[in-house]
Amino acid sequence: MKYDIIILGSGPGGYVTAIRASQLGFKVAIVEKENLGGICLNWGCIPTKALLKSAQVYDYLKHVDEYGLKAEAIDKDFGAVIKRSRNVADGMSKGVQFLMKKNKIDVIDGFGKLKTGKKLDVTDAEGKVTEYSAEHIIIATGARSRELPNLPQDGKKVIGYREAMTLPSQPKSMIVVGSGAIGVEFAHFYNAMGTEVTIVEFLPNLVPLEDIDVSKQFERSFKKSGIKVMTSSSVESVDTSGDGVKAVVKTKKGEEILEADIVLSAVGIKSNIENIGLEEVGIVTDRDKIIVNDFYQTNIPGYYAIGDVVPGPALAHVASAEGITCVEKIAGLHTEAIDYGNIPGCTYATPEIASVGMTEAQALEKGYELKIGKFPFSASGKAKAAGTPDGFVKVIFDAKYGEWLGCHMIGAGVTDMIAEAVLGRKLETTGHEVLKTIHPHPTMSEAVMEAVADAYGEVIHL
Repeated sequence: MKYDIIILGSGPGGYVTAIRASQLGFKVAIVEKENLGGICLNWGCIPTKALLKSAQVYDYLKHVDEYGLKAEAIDKDFGAVIKRSRNVADGMSKGVQFLMKKNKIDVIDGFGKLKTGKKLDVTDAEGKVTEYSAEHIIIATGARSRELPNLPQDGKKVIGYREAMTLPSQPKSMIVVGSGAIGVEFAHFYNAMGTEVTIVEFLPNLVPLEDIDVSKQFERSFKKSGIKVMTSSSVESVDTSGDGVKAVVKTKKGEEILEADIVLSAVGIKSNIENIGLEEVGIVTDRDKIIVNDFYQTNIPGYYAIGDVVPGPALAHVASAEGITCVEKIAGLHTEAIDYGNIPGCTYATPEIASVGMTEAQALEKGYELKIGKFPFSASGKAKAAGTPDGFVKVIFDAKYGEWLGCHMIGAGVTDMIAEAVLGRKLETTGHEVLKTIHPHPTMSEAVMEAVADAYGEVIHL
């Protein structure tokens, strides 16, 4: 069976690529060994947001008196919360099935393995192997939870993100190892549900890739919510022989033993590049990633790779953009390489975090003279009225030319606000142009304008 394009993996990289390829007139097939939508729709981005929404609603109910309202017998049903999350994920996966049919994309169920000569074998659930071929084969197999040698996952007491989304009962206590997006989102969810949570981070700050001001604010918020924070610390070993888990944690002051029902390992991801035929075809990899050019071609003609299996941010929106760029280049359209310096990053804990571009430290390291502005949500009428005054917007500009170097936000709803900065930077907007763009009042988004005004000494509401 021959196609123009076959895509290995149906996550937000794979299925988006398939749809765009079909729109461009290609005959397309997509190979998936589990559920359409991949990790993002089934075990990542979408179901975690459903869990976090339940946590947010529960938190609102617990503080309903702050809004002049009354409610009695507030409680939660952990099983129902998990079930809602799974239902949301299932609905989204069915939506992708519809999109495949609508765009006349053949879905091949099974495990795909690359072969030379632009071919691949697909083994179905019964073990039957079928060979397919295509002019272009795109690898989009994604990634999974990374395991540390001293923190092996047994799926019960030491778990990864998949198990964290479907626990049969709520643990009374949990240790979360790692404070990237996955770690802090689950830490927030379980803490909001009433689990006693300790988060352990090897580096000096939580969410260590963010601007230092954001990291410090986030840590304050987590501590205020009752989460125990241990930075500059590492889990050396775990003992699962008893009823719960005993973890030996190395800190600046020495070793400490923590006890909990469950340990969640959130120390990053591992690319799914094993046993898919890379070695047989001769595709070059380096440090767990497939090496590609600006348009995602591997070293072997006819084979491409996108998403978590290639260098760059392991984010759903990046994988989608890479796939679209890849097939548009195959189609001969004029397309530009992705600007990886303008990729937004979002974390959906409470408070939310959103950022794009350089941090203050990175900009100084590159030798820029800076204009920096910051506007706290405590001075925002909309934020105060909504009862969400924590956080701020921070903007960083090049003092010489007015280039918008970076934007960093922490607070309620900021993941929906960051696109203004991404678009502004794409269009090479200057600080004065943002300042002279009228923002609606009262909104959270006017904090962007106010932060820019602060950078240029023109802020009104501070």
